[in-house]
Amino acid sequence: MDNMVKTYVFGHKSPDSDSITSSLVMANLEKELGNSEVKAYRLGNVNKETEFILNYLDIEAPELLESVDDGADVILVDHNSPAESVDNLENANILKVVDHHKLALETSYPLFLRFEPVGCTETILCKLYEENGIEISKEIATLMLSAIISDTLLLKSPTTTDDDKKAVEKLSKIAGIDAEEYGLEMLKAGTDLSSFSIEEILSLDAKQIDFKEVKSIVNQVNTADICDVMVMKDDLEEGMNKIIQEENLDLFMLLITDIVNSNSQVIALGKNASLVEKAYGVKLEDNTVLLEGVVSRKKQVVPIMTENA
Repeated sequence: MDNMVKTYVFGHKSPDSDSITSSLVMANLEKELGNSEVKAYRLGNVNKETEFILNYLDIEAPELLESVDDGADVILVDHNSPAESVDNLENANILKVVDHHKLALETSYPLFLRFEPVGCTETILCKLYEENGIEISKEIATLMLSAIISDTLLLKSPTTTDDDKKAVEKLSKIAGIDAEEYGLEMLKAGTDLSSFSIEEILSLDAKQIDFKEVKSIVNQVNTADICDVMVMKDDLEEGMNKIIQEENLDLFMLLITDIVNSNSQVIALGKNASLVEKAYGVKLEDNTVLLEGVVSRKKQVVPIMTENA
């Protein structure tokens, strides 16, 4: 344990760009507000897209956090569900949560909570800087901007709100970045799967979600070309079936999301695979079908699958 650190800031396990950048930005905000002994951490490996952002800014990824001691002060960003958090969360002292997901946390004490139904945690953090009268530096603006582009797929995802759009406009000016051009390059960097094994691809952005009684994993992989990923279909299915057996799942949904055209090819396996057909009014052929316009797991998969389960 780091003796200097009194407050640990971190996002969720299997971190995405929002989780990593929000930890860095929140730690910076805390320092600006006078909490000097604060440090950003990550709970998993940095993905290719986040690597692109950190390389662009020439900054280090946050340190990997294995666990926290009982009674440690923590700040959660981009998550609040204990299942997605550090292992010892129930014994930690949660000071603050800044998040854009549904509330899944119960505590026996009051704390600072800031939840907003926006596309990205960084959109909320951008407001917190403004509300506290703290200037946003070029580096912080770039971190925030990158995450909003990532979470909203260049403001094209249905999770996008007016607040996200305003934040992108403001932050791209401060950062001196053409959001479209930079954003597409960043998103494409995140879709390079060449160095990953099948196991890694299937765990890159996997979320365990239960649709009522249907025990499921929904994994999302972004690509600039669906065909590039579909050439691995047989190997992916083999890997998915292995996970279905190991985790005793009813359904494994792999969403291969085309970030350029905003569609997702889905591969669905497991005894409840037909739930996909029912939910979307489609027919799976050879376990797969194109879901047109579906890009958001949070808005276009979880509610519709749950409703039909």
